[in-house]
Amino acid sequence: MSLDLANYIKPELLVLCIVLYFIGVGMKKSQRIKDENIPTLLGFFGIALCLLWVLGTSPLLTTQSWFMAIFTAIVQGVLVAGGSVYCNQLIKQATK
Repeated sequence: MSLDLANYIKPELLVLCIVLYFIGVGMKKSQRIKDENIPTLLGFFGIALCLLWVLGTSPLLTTQSWFMAIFTAIVQGVLVAGGSVYCNQLIKQATK
């Protein structure tokens, strides 16, 4: 079974995988953040950035549209964070 995250992430948000990758690299170099916390933090950053995108591009006129915006931000944020971690692992495996 092949899982292609690009089929599930909105094309406009694919760039966040790269942005989160570099944020993760910065976190890795930091002495204050433990390695095991980086994926979780990237997930929160991904959700926050996706929420900004959704709020900026969606007309939020009804309660239903607000719930859909929140749901979209969470799902897309988790997916771009997952894509970022996946890219990191691909780069690590390629350099072995």
